[in-house]
Amino acid sequence: MNQSKKESPKAMPLFALMLVFVGFFLYIAFSQNNQINIAHLSVFLGLFFMAISSYAIIRPDDFAQSLKLFPRANAPGYIFMLAATFWFLWNIKTENMADYKDIKHWFYIGFGVVGIGSCFYLRDFLAVRGVAVFMLLVAKLILDTQRVYMFSMPSGDATEWRLVFAILGYAIVVVAMWMVISPWRMRDIINWGVSVRLRIYVKGVFWLLFGFLLLILGLKVF
Repeated sequence: MNQSKKESPKAMPLFALMLVFVGFFLYIAFSQNNQINIAHLSVFLGLFFMAISSYAIIRPDDFAQSLKLFPRANAPGYIFMLAATFWFLWNIKTENMADYKDIKHWFYIGFGVVGIGSCFYLRDFLAVRGVAVFMLLVAKLILDTQRVYMFSMPSGDATEWRLVFAILGYAIVVVAMWMVISPWRMRDIINWGVSVRLRIYVKGVFWLLFGFLLLILGLKVF
């Protein structure tokens, strides 16, 4: 597949949303040291899901073409893989690892070489692998945020709606690990999901409603 087909102009709206998504979480990681209020996280994720699902409903053909190009697209692969690599290295730097303090530099070298080297020597389905690794880090942030919320609230005051984030976080972990092991599965799932326009509408409405739920939780509940 040539470069012009792999980086179609029709993919630019989703590419822009991807940059916003990656930029937001890197800001939380580096500037806020992986700490965010659960209400702010809920609002952002709600708006993000609503934006993507709205685009899918309004422009289903462009959305379908963009998704089908994603698994083998180069730019998203580089962005997700490098972002995940630097985020993971930052986590190692900020983590209190007293038992491994003297060998931390080997972690930097080892994981840095693996992450950056993947961009050169593992480019087949790099976008799938990159987004899977990045989403594992997102899942950690989601789970840590809901746990901090649970333990910071007075006994009995923490709403059970926090379990939405626990379920979402663990679901991301399971799917992301599956995609790392079998990256071609994402291609197959995408092709099935966009082969019929009704499927795009149904999933678009589902994620639109889920995003609206997260938005309401962030604004009114948390």
